[in-house]
Amino acid sequence: MTDHPSAAPNSKVTQATSISWLTRFRYRHRYLIGYLFILPWFLSFLWFDVIPFILNLYLSFTNYSVGPLTRAKWIGLENYTTIFTADPRFLKGVGNTLYYAIGAVPLGLIFAFIIALLLNSRVRGLGVYRTAFYVPSLVPAVAASLIFLWILNTNYGALNRLLGLVGIEPIRWLSRPEWVKPAVIIVSLWGFGAQMIIFLAGLQDIPRELYEAVEIDGGNSWHKLIHLTIPLMTPVIFFNLIVGIIGSFQVFTPAYIFFGTDGGPLNAGLFYMVHIYNNAFRFFKMGYASALSLILFVAILIFTIILVRTSDRWVFYAGGGR
Repeated sequence: MTDHPSAAPNSKVTQATSISWLTRFRYRHRYLIGYLFILPWFLSFLWFDVIPFILNLYLSFTNYSVGPLTRAKWIGLENYTTIFTADPRFLKGVGNTLYYAIGAVPLGLIFAFIIALLLNSRVRGLGVYRTAFYVPSLVPAVAASLIFLWILNTNYGALNRLLGLVGIEPIRWLSRPEWVKPAVIIVSLWGFGAQMIIFLAGLQDIPRELYEAVEIDGGNSWHKLIHLTIPLMTPVIFFNLIVGIIGSFQVFTPAYIFFGTDGGPLNAGLFYMVHIYNNAFRFFKMGYASALSLILFVAILIFTIILVRTSDRWVFYAGGGR
């Protein structure tokens, strides 16, 4: 009895097909496991970010007062028209926030970068120093603001006492309009630890061989900093810059603790987020507050796009150039 001549080839084809199907199943199984792992994040992103954003977008075109028996009334662009034509506190909040961002972001980056450079050296007890500089950033914002409420006090504050040791008259940090925003900027420097840790991680990622090459070429510490450290750290600086700008546009806690909802003398401490808070939870104009928050979102988006589009002019990536 002889086998059919096409039986062997057909069996090989069937076997290859089954192997191919099994391989696809294994890959799909891996993908399914991956999707299951990211499912909690995706659901939280959908529930806490996407859906609130859509609701906020809708409410910005309505007249809605918070309450169990109130309904949102569609009014179109009326909220936005009022914001840009009949709300003087909007411009005040924008101006104060921009002043704060221009002062706090560069100072925070420079301060965190300098401390990271110092903590990247090899000295005894380095872990203790790193912990000491990072711990203040873990202090809750409300607690830190209350501490600085005492430090910046005109009569018995620690800062004015230190200034008095060098012959400087006490400064009315929280009661003079010209000193209100600098006081909030000083508070922002308290939490530089997060940026410092990121800078420190970037510094430790620079190969030591590159510094040795600079030394062989006769370079000193200044040459290393200007021609090696800073160029290789530009991606980290870029990241901290974006995060810093986003955070500065949303400054709220120290201003609220220091000056309440009115913004202090001449509304010098009325930042944009405080203005949103007032309309949402003080005046219960939730539709108007939603329009204000949407404008803030657009402003942050525009600034971020500008930074990303212009980053190729100054950000250096070691693996692929600029």
